Amino acid sequence: MPHPHHEADVWSVEGRFQHLIYSPKGGVEGVLIDTDGVSTQFVTDPHDPSVAEQFSALRVGQALVIEGSDHGPSPKGEPAHWVYAFKRLASIDGKPPKLSAAGEEASGKVIRYNYAKHGAANGVVLDNGDFIHTKPEGLARLGLKIGDQVKAEGMARPLVTGSGRVIEATRVNGKPVEPAH
Repeated sequence: MPHPHHEADVWSVEGRFQHLIYSPKGGVEGVLIDTDGVSTQFVTDPHDPSVAEQFSALRVGQALVIEGSDHGPSPKGEPAHWVYAFKRLASIDGKPPKLSAAGEEASGKVIRYNYAKHGAANGVVLDNGDFIHTKPEGLARLGLKIGDQVKAEGMARPLVTGSGRVIEATRVNGKPVEPAH
């Protein structure tokens, strides 16, 4: 089994980068690594721009440590290899990964909520066109309402519409989006 380190339902898997896995719409929905001759897949959110940022500069054969959790059985049958839900990229060639666009800010007034595919509000859209992605848990924790003034910090990417940016929020109005561990 290709997971030498295990802690509280999170597996830390070491392997060599093989290639990205694309969604039918062109997003990155996973990565495949070779772990001592065994292919191991990590499934990601194809709508999360931070995933593409983390993996886009990788070269075939680079040593990776990826953390993931049990993906669970698929209703479509047995997988061709090990499959995990991606949690985080822990290292590249023995070093912590570097994200090039971290630390950007966005501010404005909340004009509407944005909704995930499963229907839960996962962030807010500001009057300047920026989408502040908080995930449903983060939005609930922050308690943001329509009309609130927001200052968000995090990694930013242009929206495909060109009308603003998506900010993968780490802090909103000075509060962390994720709870302290």
